Amino acid sequence: MAKIMKISKFNIVPATKKHTATLFFFHGSGDSGNNLKNSIDMLNREELKFPHIKIVYPTAPAQPYTPNNEMISNVWFNRKNISNNVSEEEHSINSICQILVQLIDAEKSNGVPCNRIIVAGFSMGGALSLYLAYRFKLSLAGCVAMSSFLNKNSFVYQYLENNKMEKTPPLLQFHGDLDKIVPIEWGKETYNNLKKLGVNATFVPLKNIDHELIVTEIQHFKQWVNNILPEQ
Repeated sequence: MAKIMKISKFNIVPATKKHTATLFFFHGSGDSGNNLKNSIDMLNREELKFPHIKIVYPTAPAQPYTPNNEMISNVWFNRKNISNNVSEEEHSINSICQILVQLIDAEKSNGVPCNRIIVAGFSMGGALSLYLAYRFKLSLAGCVAMSSFLNKNSFVYQYLENNKMEKTPPLLQFHGDLDKIVPIEWGKETYNNLKKLGVNATFVPLKNIDHELIVTEIQHFKQWVNNILPEQ
């Protein structure tokens, strides 16, 4: 019998005033929500928080990861390889996205509508955000992908091609031009494909930056989030 995945670890930063919006921030492969939060807080020089936005940093379930010789790791989904030329592990992606859709719906049940929820992530977490925003929850307020990519024949592209949408969540992408793990060309290709399919996307290259988060990126991100989710 297949093991049922669940997300049991969360680091949550509550809104400092009235909670009217939510930001889900997903870590990269092998990391944790707590580590991602600590990294962002360090770059921000204080804890990242908003008066009206609750931030949720979940930790991915532990599962075998093919690119790491099937070793158990905190990953959102499995990949055949770290490459944009392979086919996606669609069942693995669908399974985690269905779990996260339940978390998003729980926010709705607590009075925060989809158009007041943003998904964001670094590396694999950014890819997860793209799957959620452009395949599973197109009513979200926005999507942020940092150093991330979709595979060449991603089912996201197929879904958008077959389901013409009047409106999709706006996308903000960051990518280091010296990224050795996820080449910037993969990120640009993802951006161009989504633009062609009608997504209002912005691509921000980060000069002389490898596969990492940086101060100016977090500053830009904060401003963008406040513009998309203003206080009410």
